[in-house]
Amino acid sequence: MQFRLKIYLTVFIILLLAGIIGFMSFEDMSLTDAIYFTIVTMATVGYGDICPQTQIGKILVLFIIIGGVGTFLGVIAGITDFFVNRREEVVRQEKIDMLTGLYFSEMGNSLLRQFARFDPDVETLYRNLKISPEWEDKDFARIGGMIGIRRISLGSCRNDVPALLKYLQDKADLLLRLIENPIIHEHESFTDLLRALFHLRDELLSRDDLLELPDSDRKHLEGDIARVYNLLILEWLRYVRYLKKNYGYLLSLAVRTNPFNPEATAVVKD
Repeated sequence: MQFRLKIYLTVFIILLLAGIIGFMSFEDMSLTDAIYFTIVTMATVGYGDICPQTQIGKILVLFIIIGGVGTFLGVIAGITDFFVNRREEVVRQEKIDMLTGLYFSEMGNSLLRQFARFDPDVETLYRNLKISPEWEDKDFARIGGMIGIRRISLGSCRNDVPALLKYLQDKADLLLRLIENPIIHEHESFTDLLRALFHLRDELLSRDDLLELPDSDRKHLEGDIARVYNLLILEWLRYVRYLKKNYGYLLSLAVRTNPFNPEATAVVKD
């Protein structure tokens, strides 16, 4: 839509300049009259108070009418569509972020805490992700770039894997409701997260014994968990950044229940 509007605007400006210069040159009009006559001609208003007197001027009017009418209407329609679409985009994004908030309150924060048990370098996350209301866009961007690719190690935490599977099974209805919502499919990163979660759940369900796995299979599961973990961290950062910009009272709760703060509590303290 914006590309088409740019094309219309370019043609409109070219025709407008051609008309102004042409009428000033061939019809001996003043700058004001040339602008006025060109615009009313392109808009098909045609008051009749100014008329071309020369043959070249009349031919120029024909070109402006033929090329300008559609272009003028295209510019008006394009500008209208731009503002309407921008408003619709704002409303659509609001709905997406409401669903994202529901996901994190019902599942995402708890899942991040569970994944953190498998993270051998979780202390680095704890230090870097102590988000506060004073954070600015540059802080979120800096931390987003520092996160990198998280690596998972089941190792001594393999006993937590069955609990992870049970949690994913308990939340299956929530995941299904989210992925069935057409709005979610317009949010590509969140859709990727849901797909990765379903894949991880299927992988875990396909194994009879999650406690005794060969090294090759353990590494495979570590990769699946790491994929979800990384997507989840980035989505959480994006969501908290959105709250910082728009909803201070929701940001307050998100900061107090930060899954990367081992001492986090929703209870307001002095």
